[in-house]
Amino acid sequence: MINKRLLVKNLLAHNDENSFYDKKRKVDIGNKEGKAKFLKHICALSNSNPKNNSYIVIGIEDESNEIVGVPFFDDSKIQNLVNAYLDNPPLVSYENIPFPHLPLDLVVGLVTIKPNNLLTALKKNIWKYWGGTVFYRDGSISMPKSFKSELQDVNSTVVAAIEKHANNSIEHTLDGVIDFINVRHADLFTDYKVFKEQFVVCWAGTKKVIKGNTFYSRVDIELINEQVRLFYSALDEVSIAMTDDKFYILEYVLLGVQNSYKYYPLEELTIYFKENGSYVIDSNLVFEPPKFDQKLLHHIYNNNTSILNKVLAHKELNKGELEDLYNLPATYLICYLNGFESALEKLESLHPFLKKYGSKLYNAYKENLRILRKVKYN
Repeated sequence: MINKRLLVKNLLAHNDENSFYDKKRKVDIGNKEGKAKFLKHICALSNSNPKNNSYIVIGIEDESNEIVGVPFFDDSKIQNLVNAYLDNPPLVSYENIPFPHLPLDLVVGLVTIKPNNLLTALKKNIWKYWGGTVFYRDGSISMPKSFKSELQDVNSTVVAAIEKHANNSIEHTLDGVIDFINVRHADLFTDYKVFKEQFVVCWAGTKKVIKGNTFYSRVDIELINEQVRLFYSALDEVSIAMTDDKFYILEYVLLGVQNSYKYYPLEELTIYFKENGSYVIDSNLVFEPPKFDQKLLHHIYNNNTSILNKVLAHKELNKGELEDLYNLPATYLICYLNGFESALEKLESLHPFLKKYGSKLYNAYKENLRILRKVKYN
């Protein structure tokens, strides 16, 4: 079993990117350019490594190789993107790897591209890249290439050695459990469970019981053996259940308008642990968008737009407008889910002003875009 934190360290020890791994400060698949560049690297690494895993490490300063981290990214639909744009797509996973020196809301993103021994190519046009293009790694650069022979296997031995050096141990597991419970989450309720005698899942959060049901907020859930963060949220409510071989996470989101809010189930995550030392993560979107009166939403939408226009014009907001501004991401999300297509564009136009109004607005903006991303992928 590979300890993913050790794997990241071993990859970074090579310092320079090469034909089996790439490093990025961040990756943005929220726009066509970001998607295109991400797909280019997936394609190139897959073709350069037909018989071994290849990796992209995200949250690393390029020049200094410093681990700076990125926000937790819980998009389990990333394979859908790869399948939609690539012929002979490889299997791709994205994992969130916590590091002790990083703040709790930051991790290192680890993208694993599994070998398929087939030539991978762009299926259709995206951004400035043409459908049919084949990419390959030339050192640290992903570039178009014309193949006249079979894919070459040149990295299997070195990648196997790196992965072997990242194998987990009882010491790493015990240290991980103690650090999770006694250091990083000493102020929260914490618990753990061992599955199939080898998988250790730890979780932490603020625990509360409502009508006999237990919920958690400020939730952090990690698979300690592999140093993978399975779930993280500083805002929403989560319920947790388990059997001898399954661990269930049901996430709720708080939505509403005009100070009338309630919790809605968003997504259920199930981890299946198997006897053969493997596990499978399955996500199921259970969200049903709340419906509101259209006349009421038109009034709210126009009021939000008036406040947004003042922000864009760098005008001062009064106390009431400032309070409405912090609710603006959630209300724009509700409007979008109820048929106001332009609400998404208006919400995104707020992005350059988030720092001016502090972490409360930034967290609300980030949380509502996360919900929207999940809904759009489904």
